[in-house]
Amino acid sequence: MTDRLLLEPEPPGAAVLFGDRLDQGRAFTEALADHGEELGLIGPLELPRLWTRHILNSAVVAPLLHPGLVGDVGSGAGLPGLVLAIIRPDVSFVLIEPMERRVAWLSDQVAALGLSNVEVRRARAEEAKLNGQLDQVTARAVSALKTLIPITAPLLKPGGELVLLKGAAVDGEIGNAEKAMRKFRVHDPEVLVLGEGVVGEVTRVFRATVG
Repeated sequence: MTDRLLLEPEPPGAAVLFGDRLDQGRAFTEALADHGEELGLIGPLELPRLWTRHILNSAVVAPLLHPGLVGDVGSGAGLPGLVLAIIRPDVSFVLIEPMERRVAWLSDQVAALGLSNVEVRRARAEEAKLNGQLDQVTARAVSALKTLIPITAPLLKPGGELVLLKGAAVDGEIGNAEKAMRKFRVHDPEVLVLGEGVVGEVTRVFRATVG
């Protein structure tokens, strides 16, 4: 078990973003702090910035989601999928993750947190048998857009949305992904900067419509 003393103190923005689901947000964060490193879910230097860089970085995306079915590709530690599922009980989530130990972690957390709006599916995105079924797709720290679009766009219904968490280099990724966007009918791309004034580090989201 990791030394809990290293865990970043809960920032004030957590209460704003989680609202009445804050207790579940705390429980998930503490579980990730306790077991994340030993399970290979987070790196050894992440505890002092776990809330800011990972939990709240995911949480600010919650208002972008619509009631419907959202697929989180490469869920890993549950970022952003489990965080979003905690905040948005009105949205159904499929967490798509190919690695067995990460699937076990996700399944354990769904049970521990009492989340009835989450299914965990062990698969690669292209093998998840979800093509054309999702209203929105999220992903965080999976790959560059030129690689990510071909595996996420086919999962969406016509008119569905990509909601992809990206880094500061997202504008360059968009330029490199122009061919993939044309091929997979991705249109109206935009970069949203979320969390200003609420969290210490803003979150950049690539949002676009497919079909």
